[in-house]
Amino acid sequence: MDSVNNGFGSARMTGSMEGATGGTLPPGLTEEEAEELRVELTKVEDEIQTLRQVLAAKERHAGDIKRQLGISPLNEIKQNISKGWQDVQSSNAYLQTKEKLGQWNESITHSNAYLTASATLDDISQSDAYKKTQETLSQAGQVTSAALSSMGAAISERIGTMRSSPSFRSFEDRVGSLRK
Repeated sequence: MDSVNNGFGSARMTGSMEGATGGTLPPGLTEEEAEELRVELTKVEDEIQTLRQVLAAKERHAGDIKRQLGISPLNEIKQNISKGWQDVQSSNAYLQTKEKLGQWNESITHSNAYLTASATLDDISQSDAYKKTQETLSQAGQVTSAALSSMGAAISERIGTMRSSPSFRSFEDRVGSLRK
């Protein structure tokens, strides 16, 4: 449980608080009020420590349940990516872009008869269909980039959570002891 405490035990904190004040009280604070605040601080720090211990126990329990269900960290990452992609595909921006691209594809296909072999590249780049397609592809790229960025952030967060989990630390310790 020392790793859960992280060196912030209530006795250590209160002791350092008393030492930091150097025996002098802030203006307007009586000795009795200061003592009440110290007692309250100790209680709050003890509650924080208890909550850390409960959280660590809950995380271990959740990890055990996931192992029993056969859910590995890699499976969770895959599920997060899949869900992220589904969220992108169901977003208004994606759906609107998909619809516009379909309309423009149809428009370009039908206007293909208009564009003959004698049409120049300049004519094509000045056409409304070309401009709309270019704009839509730019918007689609921005939406896709944002979606991939948020998925990357979610994956990074999950990997960070995974690395700080007790089971990963235990694995790291075992690997470290094998190297020595």
